[in-house]
This record gives sequence, structure tokens and C-alpha cells, in this order.
Amino acid sequence: MVGSDSLNTPLSPSPPPVEQKRPPKQWGVTRPLSLAGPSDADIQRNRELEKFLVDSGLYESAEEAAKREEVLGRLKQIVKNWVKELTRLRGYTDQMVEDANAVIFTFGSYRLGYSHALNILHSNLGAENEYMDLELTLIHCVGPSYVSREEDFFYVLHNILAEMEEVTELQPVPDAHVPVMKFKFDGISIDLLYASISLLVVPDDLDISNNSVLYNIDEPTVRSLNGCRVADQILKLVPNVENFRTTLRCLKFWAKRRGVYSNVTGFLGGVNWALLVARLCQFYPKANPSMLVSRFFRVYTLWRWPNPVMLFEIEDDELGFSVWDPRKNPWDRNHLMPIITPAYLA
Repeated sequence: MVGSDSLNTPLSPSPPPVEQKRPPKQWGVTRPLSLAGPSDADIQRNRELEKFLVDSGLYESAEEAAKREEVLGRLKQIVKNWVKELTRLRGYTDQMVEDANAVIFTFGSYRLGYSHALNILHSNLGAENEYMDLELTLIHCVGPSYVSREEDFFYVLHNILAEMEEVTELQPVPDAHVPVMKFKFDGISIDLLYASISLLVVPDDLDISNNSVLYNIDEPTVRSLNGCRVADQILKLVPNVENFRTTLRCLKFWAKRRGVYSNVTGFLGGVNWALLVARLCQFYPKANPSMLVSRFFRVYTLWRWPNPVMLFEIEDDELGFSVWDPRKNPWDRNHLMPIITPAYLA
């Protein structure tokens, strides 16, 4: 039996709760190599790096950005009118004609947010001249199920563009790995792709990142859509988007100045450089661009190829397309330098 004195004895205070330390957020498929931030010297070097990039003309001016936006707006209206006219000619109802729509998405450097004017040195009769040219703009047009790539895009839309004064150097490439129309619109170089998805009406707010857009379409269409989807995923998977953009801007400039840029000539292309830089940002989530640039060469000099560079675990989906997997696909085992995109299909 407990006495009353015991009941009146003050209880000893309970110990304060132990604060649970959360493990640092993991970016990518492994833990960071370092969580160190920049020192004062790194901050100073970063200021010098950014000044160098500005002085080298690697940032798009307000006028150039406005011109590019104007061209995108005009192209948006052109493809909308193209789809509406096709809808009318095929005998759909007036309501369908009114609702008919196509949307455009940018991808590549513009979608990643570091588009710029390129300083290009070329030789003319022994004299070096410098001129500015706006960087290539990659655009994906997405239309309804009844508008085809083969006839409607490469024939009807091609003819519409061919009759426009603003359009020059129009070149359709229907047999490319990813079919494309190349042209200049008011001086801006454009690569225009097309995908027909399984919707009768394409909404203006179509979420291109949702795997549902891939239902009931063929593999070439999936490949063409992946440019936009990969860019969106990269921006979601890096710890600091601005540090990623500055580092990528610098390394692409370095590669182009040394003639080792472009997959057309057997080197790494834009998406490859973006993925390598994004993985580096995951390894050093608190590093600034000056730190990341120097670590880039150290990390990939020591990389044990053919171990893949990937931003997250590969997702297999019920849609049935083949994804990169050397355990299942014998041809994937022959890849010497696999750099895996972070959007299905990888």
C-alpha cells in the first residue's frame, strides 16, 4: 500500500526529449560525397567565374529573350491554326473545331533555363570576325490523335511554313531517329518536333511529365516527347537549380571552345553534359559553381566506366517500352559510357 506521504512527494522532472537528427536529404542514388559549403575563397572565385561568363557573352540579353519569346508566341498560334484547319477539313463539328488545339513545349537549354547568345569565331579570308547568333531553340509540338506526323506535320504544316517570309532554311528530316523539321524563324534557329497523343482535344495545361501522355503511342513518339520530360526531371532532381545552370553554362562553353561538344560529331551532346553536371550537383549539394567546375573533372576522370551515371533509380512501367537494363538487355551490356536519362523510358 502506498502511503499519503509518497503521493505528496514531488516527482522528479522527466528528461528532455532527445532531438532526433534527420539524416541529410539524399539526392540521387547514393549519399553525397561532401556536404561542405563554399569557403570565402570559393565565394571570391565564384564571383570571378560569373564575371567571366558575363564578359564572354554567355547570358542572353533582354532584347534577345524578348525576340525569342515573340517567335515562340507566333509559332504557338501557327500550330493552333494548323490543327483547327485540319479539324474543320475533316468534317468535325463546329464545337470540335473551336476546341481543337496544339501546344508547344521547349526543351534543351531553353527549358533548362540557361539559353544564351553564342560567340562564334569564324575565319573570313584570313581575318577573324566575331558575330552573335541566338542558340538553337528546341520545340515540341503536341497535337490530337487525328493529326499525324507523316502527312499533316511533314506535309501540311511544312507547306504552311514554306510560304511564310519569316521562315528560311526549312529542312524536314522525317527519317531521323527523332523526326524533326529544322528552319529559321525570323533569324532564330528552330528544331520543331511533333507528337500525336491519344486525346481528341489537347488542353493548354497538358502535363507533359505525367506518364499518362505516353498511353497508346509508338516508341518514336515517346522518344520525341522525352526531351521535354527529361529537362523537367533534371530541374527537380538537382539541389540548387541556379548553381546547376551556372556550372552547366561554364562547362558547355569549355567544351565548345575545345571542339569536343556535339553528339553529331561523336562527342557528348547537350543532354549528356546536363546529366553529368546534375549528378555532380547531387554529389556536392552545397557547393557553388566554382567548386563544382573543378570537381567535375576530378569526379569523371576517376569514374569507373561503364558504371552508369543516373540521377535516380530507373523506373520500369506497365507501358511495355524497353528501358536501359543490362541485366535484361544484352545490347545494353556493350555500352561503354552509359549516361541515363531520368524520365521513362530511360
